[in-house]
Amino acid sequence: MTKPAETRQRIIAAVLRIIGDDGVAGVTNRRIAQEAGVSLGSVTYHFATQQDLLRESLRHFVTEETKRFGDLAAQNETACTDLAQVVDIVGQVAEATGTDSERIAPYELYLHAGRDPELRAAAAECFAAYDKLAETVLASIGVKDADQVAGAVVGMVMGLKLRALATGTHTDDLVNGLLTLAKGALRE
Repeated sequence: MTKPAETRQRIIAAVLRIIGDDGVAGVTNRRIAQEAGVSLGSVTYHFATQQDLLRESLRHFVTEETKRFGDLAAQNETACTDLAQVVDIVGQVAEATGTDSERIAPYELYLHAGRDPELRAAAAECFAAYDKLAETVLASIGVKDADQVAGAVVGMVMGLKLRALATGTHTDDLVNGLLTLAKGALRE
């Protein structure tokens, strides 16, 4: 017998896959039930509304992403001594955010957060984790005012990753762009 927490998790994973494949508009209770392998009643039992589903899906992603990026920041707090190591970390981040539907889904949810104030707090939490990793890495290689530069770096990484997802290109531009920005910040 499936436990309620496991059923909830399967529903959330299904929602993220559906959003990644067809956007928020593709999320219907019937489709979720089919994708998650649960009854239609299970979907409505665990999530009263579509907004609840979207919020919980983003929160789940944020929890996982925050942990992953927090761990990366902790691992690299003193490990980065040069730009080659930064390239390695950016490569890890770029690879971890592949082009599968579950990695496209957060972009959809971030856009949806622009329309739903209740999602904004979860989105802000995720961006804070991204900023912390960027700040940690930049500070470890000597970038002055790394805390102020971090948001711009995260914005560039997210924008270039979105570009790669939208065009089907690789993340080489992301790595090169970040290196250019970091080199400029180091010269100040």
